[in-house]
Amino acid sequence: MTDAGRYRECAEQAWSWVLGQVREDDGPWLPEVVRDDADPPAPTEDRDSLYAGIAGLAPVLAEIGLHRALTGAEESLAAGIVARLSAAAAVRTFPSLFEGLGGDLMALRLLAPGRERVAGARLAELRTPAGWDSPDNDVIGGTAGVLLAAAWAGGDHAAEIMSTGGEALLDVAERTEAGLDWRMRAGYPSSMPNYSHGTAGVATALTIAGHALGRADFLDAACQGARHLLAVGRLDDDGFVVPHTLPYSTRDVEPVTYTWCHGPTGTSYLFAALAFAGVERVGAFEPAALRRRCLHSVLTSGLPARLRPGFWDNDGRCCGTAGVGDALLDAAQDAADEAWAQRTLAAAQTMGDALLDRAIRDDAGARWRFVEHRQDPPLLPPNTSWMQGGAGIAAFLLRLARVLEQGPAATVIDRPDQWWAVPDRLRQVHTTG
Repeated sequence: MTDAGRYRECAEQAWSWVLGQVREDDGPWLPEVVRDDADPPAPTEDRDSLYAGIAGLAPVLAEIGLHRALTGAEESLAAGIVARLSAAAAVRTFPSLFEGLGGDLMALRLLAPGRERVAGARLAELRTPAGWDSPDNDVIGGTAGVLLAAAWAGGDHAAEIMSTGGEALLDVAERTEAGLDWRMRAGYPSSMPNYSHGTAGVATALTIAGHALGRADFLDAACQGARHLLAVGRLDDDGFVVPHTLPYSTRDVEPVTYTWCHGPTGTSYLFAALAFAGVERVGAFEPAALRRRCLHSVLTSGLPARLRPGFWDNDGRCCGTAGVGDALLDAAQDAADEAWAQRTLAAAQTMGDALLDRAIRDDAGARWRFVEHRQDPPLLPPNTSWMQGGAGIAAFLLRLARVLEQGPAATVIDRPDQWWAVPDRLRQVHTTG
């Protein structure tokens, strides 16, 4: 079997396992984790979310649609997701990309283009002069993610959503010696400066919104955020890394991690955004060079080997191997330099091979058990979700198989958190209909 065939086979097994966990209770839902010895679970508050709920199945279904026709069960699931999220979005109050209306907007646009308007209208309706009734600034749960969702989806309300959100982020920026910093929320005791909860993500959102709206003030603030990151990060050995937490956390966590959420994998998307928006320099560097430095640090870090407890215990999108692999595919498909394209594609395959090696397979399908070294026993139950489990891993493995078969011009099912990092001609907001 070819490498592409091996990745696709494992992805289909993972998807089969995820599908086996989908339940019905006022629409589809699935438990985030599956414990063999636990009582049957009940739906939780985040059952609809992109991070851990049914909205996170939309990009997997979209990716599957580029490989084969959906089965009847998959078509029914897609219809159920659309019906559930369309109704919920009309009354939902939490705005965020990964936990609220922004995720509804993404899933609906992927599965039923046009139906996302209800989520966009609701986001516009809930605006206040200070943004939304949420204290968070970040990509995961706050204003930055809302900006990214609006910019990606467009529509009648996109400009007003981006304007309101961008101005709210300018109002809460913290001045530093080198530029601007954003904490996850005002008054938070520490700064997590990378992509998911801090300055890298906020500056990315301001870049994308500033470019879309022609707002020089948004772009200037984003550049000041990037300059702050240069001041607090390290540029050793042709790389670039920013600490996980500032000031240094007393938690038992690596000072520097390499993930989408808290490391150079995610932070590379800021520099891709600045290059997309036409920013020529950040300090002494071109944005494209800083993106490459971020990924060079990832490639030379030693991952996905589990070098020590706490170094690389997760294989998901948010915090682990699949998220790194997807960013490497973005870089490979965006590269003008053939050597860099081959290097990043080979590294994406290394991530895919690690996922195949660590998969638990049986008649139910394939799944992964991550490690939490601070608990006893350290092995965690398998997770179903987009960001921390089988759904997100399956989508990465399917995309990797397509890129290997079709080459760097393979279509990309783009998302609000990364679309500017690949050539526009490759982007496809895919519909399963």
